[in-house]
Amino acid sequence: MTELLKNHVAGQWIAGGGAGVTLTDPVTGEALVRVSSEGLDLTRAFGFARDNGGAALRALTYAQRAASLADIVKLLQAKRDDYYAIATANSGTTRNDSAVDIDGGIFTLSYYAKLGASLGEVHALRDGNSVSLSKDQSFSVQHVLTPTRGVALFINAFNFPSWGLWEKAAPALLSGVPVIVKPATATAWLTQRMVADVIDAGILPPGALSVICGSSAGLLDQIQSFDVVSFTGSAETAATLRAHPAFVQRGARLNVEADSLNSAILCADATPDTPAFELFIKELVREMTVKSGQKCTAIRRAFVPEAVLEAVLEALKAKLAKITVGDPRNEAVRMGSLVSREQYENVLAGIAALREEAVLAYDGSAVPLIDADANIAACIAPHLFVVNDPDNATLLHDVEVFGPVASVAPYRVTADANALPEAHAVALARRGQGSLVASIYSNDDAHLGRLALELADSHGRVHAISPSVQQSQTGRGNVMPMSLHGGPGRAGGGEELGGLRALGFYHRRSAIQAASAALDALTQATHLPAA
Repeated sequence: MTELLKNHVAGQWIAGGGAGVTLTDPVTGEALVRVSSEGLDLTRAFGFARDNGGAALRALTYAQRAASLADIVKLLQAKRDDYYAIATANSGTTRNDSAVDIDGGIFTLSYYAKLGASLGEVHALRDGNSVSLSKDQSFSVQHVLTPTRGVALFINAFNFPSWGLWEKAAPALLSGVPVIVKPATATAWLTQRMVADVIDAGILPPGALSVICGSSAGLLDQIQSFDVVSFTGSAETAATLRAHPAFVQRGARLNVEADSLNSAILCADATPDTPAFELFIKELVREMTVKSGQKCTAIRRAFVPEAVLEAVLEALKAKLAKITVGDPRNEAVRMGSLVSREQYENVLAGIAALREEAVLAYDGSAVPLIDADANIAACIAPHLFVVNDPDNATLLHDVEVFGPVASVAPYRVTADANALPEAHAVALARRGQGSLVASIYSNDDAHLGRLALELADSHGRVHAISPSVQQSQTGRGNVMPMSLHGGPGRAGGGEELGGLRALGFYHRRSAIQAASAALDALTQATHLPAA
């Protein structure tokens, strides 16, 4: 029988009861490891993290906690090969795709380690400058941020078992808040191994970092008023979470990243003979194929001027035809598998749904797999749809297929000189009801700035690309820790990262009203971070 991965709770490694759930190789179907959270004493687990882990972390300064993050970075870097092997076996990713997750997580940790070091040897942060409340300036108010005296519970998605952990844990641990992570079961192995390596190295105080693999049953029942929960997953599950008494009655904080019908807009000036056109084509193919399209930031809807629709489709089909699919252990393979056969069936169902109102422009079902059995492997080649009437379409704007699937639709270029030429495309993008990211492509930087503002109200991030940044741009699908990650409306309404902004979720803001002399003393024990 395969190894049963242990959970780390209350400062101990504990195996869950029962047979557990078996994690498999999504290409070969081979059984890898098992996970179970059955029988865990969750009350003790949360209490230990909250009381022991939290107290120990808060006793450290921001600079000291940042130093711990730096030590974690060194440890994880030394074990990268182990993590790559697990990612290939359990997630079916190519080495390049594994890097997005593994190296992306390590980079985020490193960024917050450096950022935290700049906060200094203090235990609280000032939020802005003091403001006088009296005419003689003797009585003033200073807003301060102090770490919440609770635990941070992370309920993570299957697509980023490394980055999904560390992009949340880095600002939480830096803030002085203990972490309990519940990774998605299908790909929990990598998360569990990384947590195990950090715990075994003794870098963090006991209770500062815990991992629960298996069912999430009962976790929210443990959440108290000063705890925080960060969830990444479906909008349907998020709606269930929001109704839980932990948030409705006890007032705990909940951050949600949910479904997202992300858009890409080819601007009216980006005709086929211009560099911006090629940048658009290249980015759309990359977003369809990196991690087999299993990214919350992937392009799902691409809007192009009516006059260039056919040129766009021909260019995309030519590039998609070169994508090889199969076992990522074969160096000839450019795109690996989905994470499981269950996800494979979900993607097939999504493709079938889109076919009700869209036409397949590129059908990947006929693409032969390399070193993979189509009856076993969760491999699926890219599928590109065209929706000729996006105004009357509904599924285009409502159905997210979480795989290598995207739709292209034409928009009418506005002739009114007082309006943006892409006004119709902006309206179509907003039909997604709030998204994580939109990307826009033009040869004119100034025009991109104006268009970005039109999209900003309904998107957490706008990625504006022109030839002037083609070598320096980070790629729309790469979530950088300096930038906000999250989105309004359907995307969950949450916010993560964005530099020091991420620390706000793990702190409590309070206004201290006192004599100016008292506030002067306060400033000696706090730090005023840059925006």
